Amino acid sequence: MPSPPGSIRRVWYKWKMLRLPWRKRWLIGFDLSGNTFWEFKDAMNSNRLRRIAKYSRRTHYGDVNVSPQWMQWLRHTRFDPPSLVEQQADQIRQERMKILAAVADERWASKPSVLDPPEKQQPIQMLTSRDPAGSVGQTAPISSKGAPSNVSGQADIDNTIKGKQTGKDIKESPWKKTPRGGPSEDWQPESWTPAPTQKRA
Repeated sequence: MPSPPGSIRRVWYKWKMLRLPWRKRWLIGFDLSGNTFWEFKDAMNSNRLRRIAKYSRRTHYGDVNVSPQWMQWLRHTRFDPPSLVEQQADQIRQERMKILAAVADERWASKPSVLDPPEKQQPIQMLTSRDPAGSVGQTAPISSKGAPSNVSGQADIDNTIKGKQTGKDIKESPWKKTPRGGPSEDWQPESWTPAPTQKRA
């Protein structure tokens, strides 16, 4: 975590923050990375103040990182600049979030996944009947062809289904009683021949 500037630099910052009449720009604040933020009057409009950031010389331009609080101040969406205590609290919050994210990643990595190889996956438990006196026991294991390996159990199920179908309680279809055929089924269209046309006189 970056540390705040030393005592000598803070005294220099306080001197630059004084809004003396001969100064064209004033120092508003600084962040923990050594970047300073300034305010000056617009040349086209004296009532409007413009805001800029000067980056630290030790930081490469590609590595410059401005905090969201200072970015809000630069874009005039925040009136007061962020204090040093607020910036330090935000850094502590980010460190805590990284630790919590690492713990969550470890917790998810310890759980079995569908994408794991078969030897690392947990075995699937077979379903059993809740009623111990019932005729349905443990589910028959499925063979490589996709059919149950317990052939006798399958035969009992087939016999039970056939017995229900041959019982008297099954009603016959009412459509079988109606006689098929009607006067319109044998009808065929007759051939049509046009009559000769009469010539006009």
